[in-house]
Amino acid sequence: MFNENKSGATEFVIWGFSDNLTLQPILFLIFLLIYVLTVCGNIVIISMIISDVHLQKPMYFFLCNMSFLDFSYSTVTAPYMLYVLITGHKNLSIKRCMTQLYFFNSFASVEYLLLTTMAFDRYMAICKPFQYMQVMSRKACFWLSVMAWTSGFTAALPVTILTSALTFCASNVINHFFCDVTPLLKLSCDDITAIEMTMFTEGVVLLFSCFLLTVLSYVYIISAILKIQSTEGRHKAFSTCGSHLTVVTLFYILVVCVYMKPTSSYSLDVGKIVSVLYVNVIPMLNPFIYSLRNKDVKDALMKVYKVHLHKNML
Repeated sequence: MFNENKSGATEFVIWGFSDNLTLQPILFLIFLLIYVLTVCGNIVIISMIISDVHLQKPMYFFLCNMSFLDFSYSTVTAPYMLYVLITGHKNLSIKRCMTQLYFFNSFASVEYLLLTTMAFDRYMAICKPFQYMQVMSRKACFWLSVMAWTSGFTAALPVTILTSALTFCASNVINHFFCDVTPLLKLSCDDITAIEMTMFTEGVVLLFSCFLLTVLSYVYIISAILKIQSTEGRHKAFSTCGSHLTVVTLFYILVVCVYMKPTSSYSLDVGKIVSVLYVNVIPMLNPFIYSLRNKDVKDALMKVYKVHLHKNML
């Protein structure tokens, strides 16, 4: 799938966070806890949506997609990072590095598209309630989801293929905790203009267009909510989109901090810290954000809790 590297190098070394041996077990426990919470939280959300008939709605169908994405997103990087922390073995073959890069970029692209789709769903529900069920039918939701996943995996191909064709002769040490594109470009002795232009173009076409559509959706949503006469009605409308708006805000702020700057001005050490937030922390927080800010999800969780409590008392 990817081109053989012209330098003849067979592997990279993942630098990670620190060579301090006393710090490794602490970092391992922290990231293990984050990963376990991410996996458990998102599996609970997926299981609850699939099993609860009251959550068989477009909004929760896309939330189920998002939870599976967060689980996958974190799994691309977390297990290998934990392996490095516990064993100290930092070597990674170029093919495995490029595979990790491809899947990471794919899941990131899918996230832009799913967040935009969820914003459109909330726009239809609040601004066009009488057309909502007709437009957001089960078939339409299915194809919107398929398009998001297919487009995301397709969008990740150009940058990955171009990166795999580079000559990495400056060093084989990646100053990061996974194979991300910017640290890899720092190691190349080739002209990286084509890759930077590709990243910029995809950023404009994909990221900026998704961001713009999401912002426009929320301009109409907030405008419609403010026109609702009753306080209870406004609160209910805000509660249905508040969790999504929180996730969108956090995600775009962190992505812009990491990727929307030239490679020459990119600080790898700062980039690692910010990357931890959107690669590990945000996927962990998303289930809690959606659970705490959504009445339907909270009710479903309480129902599951009461069922298990009743079974344990019998």
